Amino acid sequence: MPKTIKNFVKLHRTNLKLTQEELSDSIGVTRQTIIALEKGNYAPSLLLALKIAHFFKKPVEVIFKVGSK
Repeated sequence: MPKTIKNFVKLHRTNLKLTQEELSDSIGVTRQTIIALEKGNYAPSLLLALKIAHFFKKPVEVIFKVGSK
């Protein structure tokens, strides 16, 4: 069964009242990457997932969940 990655980037970003651009600048990616992540159109690399989790000071499993379609 195919697996999907659900993420909570937008939830954590908006809780901190950050714009997509502020988040992208903080972790060294483009705003388009953040948009694609939040829409679920992009599965991040392990390095990017770890950077995002570290930025939010949360375990990676809190930001990203693997599930079935």
